[in-house]
Amino acid sequence: MHELAITETLLELALKHAEKENAVKVTDLYITVGVLTSIVDDSVQFYWDIISKKTKCENATLHFERIAAAFRCEECGEEYPFGEELEPCPKCKAINVKIISGEEFFLNSISIERQSNEPSK
Repeated sequence: MHELAITETLLELALKHAEKENAVKVTDLYITVGVLTSIVDDSVQFYWDIISKKTKCENATLHFERIAAAFRCEECGEEYPFGEELEPCPKCKAINVKIISGEEFFLNSISIERQSNEPSK
């Protein structure tokens, strides 16, 4: 259910920037999501299709970029990717690790259409 709140925030951000840029339509949203988040792309898309109706964002395409998880050992400084499960540092075998990627979630960019300034023919 948290995807609804997240999607509402994405819509607010897109509409705010569209208004600022005098857009007539938002065509694309580029969203970065870490694999350690519990965000489900299909759920965000589902809510987006509902709440963006009758806005400048209706029919905009959502593009999801997934960021892999990685850790840094707090003992030796080794950085390593997350496998299928949490494992000790491959270099020193310590379990004191910090997540350095994989928890991201942000709106990276949007694409818009502006109204043409050319007179109608």
